[in-house]
Amino acid sequence: MDKYTNSTIVSNLQQKAYQIRREIMVMCAKANTGHLSSSMSCVEIMVSLFYSGIMNFDPKNPYWEERDRFILSKGHASPALYVILADLGYFSKKELDKFAQKGGKFGVHLQKSVPGAELTIGSLGQAFGVACGMALAAKLDRKLYIIFTLLGDGECYEGSIWETAMFAAHNRLNNLVAIVDRNYLCVTDFTENLVALEPLDKKWESFGWEVKRVDGHSFVELLGALGDVKSRKSAKPLVIIADTVKGKGIKNICYNPIWHGTVPQGEDRKKAFEYLKKEYR
Repeated sequence: MDKYTNSTIVSNLQQKAYQIRREIMVMCAKANTGHLSSSMSCVEIMVSLFYSGIMNFDPKNPYWEERDRFILSKGHASPALYVILADLGYFSKKELDKFAQKGGKFGVHLQKSVPGAELTIGSLGQAFGVACGMALAAKLDRKLYIIFTLLGDGECYEGSIWETAMFAAHNRLNNLVAIVDRNYLCVTDFTENLVALEPLDKKWESFGWEVKRVDGHSFVELLGALGDVKSRKSAKPLVIIADTVKGKGIKNICYNPIWHGTVPQGEDRKKAFEYLKKEYR
């Protein structure tokens, strides 16, 4: 049986995703801040990378030279990465209580001071260029590790994204894998109401990339798209457009841009936890 359609493996990854979502909610609720909805949309993407064996890394040696690199270009989704890194053993889960606290190293946007984080990431559109530079450096040094980078779809409005895309294709950086969290929402509205991004797959193809499009909440589809990244014959960089739901798992914050950068309070918070409990059933 194909490893990526094995029902036991998929079920285990689904349970891990549910666990990660609940821990994100607990952490953000405790801090009363964090980009909760943006973190929820990319949980399956990040669980696929960190828990399926696709990425090589060592929590006991965060800066192991031969590790695969993960660059969270949509750095405001830091809660998802913080929780995953703690779960993997990069640091104690008790440290998550310091998220967004004075003097702590767990910023609302990703901080490199956190073990396992590769970059401090603020403005959108910058980290993708760094990921591309890392991929070029690996090629020049004849290293075999892969650079994975997760972009937001709203981030694709940045001109620097397309400059980097052209550079990566020109330099045949097939060791660079970009994943676009296509949740269709930005800070204030749906992307297609602001400046339409579709057909997003055709845009990336026109810039010289190999493109795959998947359901970003399906482990079968995500792992099917990622499974051969280390044996691809194509010289092109790879982008996976993962269609997702912003706020996935918390029904009362989905499909509503007002929840960007906001954590539910009062009755909304109670409902959020109730929806997450249903996810576990």
